Amino acid sequence: MAGTSSGIVAGLTAAAVGTVGLLAYQASATVPPGLGGRPSSSPAPGAQASKAPRDQRHPTALPNSSGAGERVVYSVDDDRVWLVDERGRVLRTFTVRPGTIDPPVGAYWVTSRSKAVTGTDGLPIEHVVRFATTKDGSAIGFSAVTGTGATEPPDPVVKTGGIRETRADGDAMWMFATIGVKVMVIR
Repeated sequence: MAGTSSGIVAGLTAAAVGTVGLLAYQASATVPPGLGGRPSSSPAPGAQASKAPRDQRHPTALPNSSGAGERVVYSVDDDRVWLVDERGRVLRTFTVRPGTIDPPVGAYWVTSRSKAVTGTDGLPIEHVVRFATTKDGSAIGFSAVTGTGATEPPDPVVKTGGIRETRADGDAMWMFATIGVKVMVIR
């Protein structure tokens, strides 16, 4: 009887894994073009290659040319993020520590998330929000480092697209940037 129930459990487990794999394949095959994690073919309104004008009196103010609607805005020049609601109100802004790979300027969408993983730099990270992939397959996304190494600059030899946040900022990003939320990358 024990051998029979082990076989049944193994069969059910194999069937479940196969079903999950099939569903994951079907989901990835039917992702709309705009949610593929690549910049849109036409530049998003206001996301020019030049640096977006900043308010000199309020340097943390949302840049005017950062898109519209609900979005995450990431300035690669200022190493700053803004979480913006559908009415254009800034819910939170914070500085980040970029990895060694910057995403090109453009519009992206959150394509995947992970609660806790190990980053390409070997550090344990949490609340990973991915929005782009480089030609060589490196993921680019926001994450918070857990434990030691949270304030260390990235090793310039290691190719990493991890844009690091504090834990509190990582928690806010995790709650805000669900699958499909727009990410505007600006200068």
